[in-house]
Amino acid sequence: MDALKLFDDFNAVWKVIELCYQIISKDKRVTQRELFYKLLCDSPDYFSSQSQVNRSIQDVVALLRCTRQSLGIMASSRGTVVGRLLIKGQNHDDVDCSQLGPTGHPITGDLHLLENLMFQSDARYIIIVEKDAIFQRLAEDRVFDQIPCIMITAKGYPDVATRFLLHRLSKIFPDLPILALVDWNPAGLAILYTYKFGSISMGLEAYRYACNVKWLGLRCKDLQLLPPDSMTMMKQRDLQIAKSLMLSNTLPVKYINQLEKFQFTKYFGRHIVSNVLELNMQESYAEELRFMVECGLRAEIEALYFHGYGFLTTYIVRKIVQGDHI
Repeated sequence: MDALKLFDDFNAVWKVIELCYQIISKDKRVTQRELFYKLLCDSPDYFSSQSQVNRSIQDVVALLRCTRQSLGIMASSRGTVVGRLLIKGQNHDDVDCSQLGPTGHPITGDLHLLENLMFQSDARYIIIVEKDAIFQRLAEDRVFDQIPCIMITAKGYPDVATRFLLHRLSKIFPDLPILALVDWNPAGLAILYTYKFGSISMGLEAYRYACNVKWLGLRCKDLQLLPPDSMTMMKQRDLQIAKSLMLSNTLPVKYINQLEKFQFTKYFGRHIVSNVLELNMQESYAEELRFMVECGLRAEIEALYFHGYGFLTTYIVRKIVQGDHI
């Protein structure tokens, strides 16, 4: 049975290589989804799901020690960018990202095109925003006029194209700090980790587009700004993400046992808040995650609207000016 599976895996890799060769020969590019449907039609015995195609692509990348881009595979992109950035295209179709609406400029999934774009900026910071709604609120408030910055969002977990653009900007503008604004929960921290350390699912490409990202917020010390009623209980999915982060090589081993001691907190009182606020802003991500798990609670960025819609901009500006990030 194992030998048959190995044979099928080998054939699947060969089919991907064959199709990629055809794509490159025609000077075309396709997304992984398009590749899946083509393989499903041509080789249904080896491919029945997108995940199978994704694994075979990863095997090809590892075997040939190349990038998906060099195989003619484009990234599907959800990302957008706005703020103090001028994008200069090859055909002189320049885009001033400071003059756009709150939805920003869409990030193309064509990594070859992204690689050949030219950029100019007078920004002093790059801000990653987890959520599209928060991104649009900040863009509408033109936060980049108060703090010269480039804002980027992938509308959740970052896709390859968004990470590729961020990585390019970090190389072109190496002096710009990259700051992340995410929810105070394990998923928010996992999103930050993907930008900072890469994605394990990409195999040998995992660290290719990693950037030196700092955590701006939300953090433990920010919980004093939120009404207690805005905190919600963690769900099983949150604990699964937390455990995955604790088992990763990026956190100290001593925090792995925290989940085994965890029991959901039935009461959220001032004693928990005071304990959380004792954390110094220089404490590690592991400490932040440990407090999330111990409290059994999660907070979303939107809770800052308790102070008014304009407070979010004030919050970001103050933290940046004070250098309050880790």
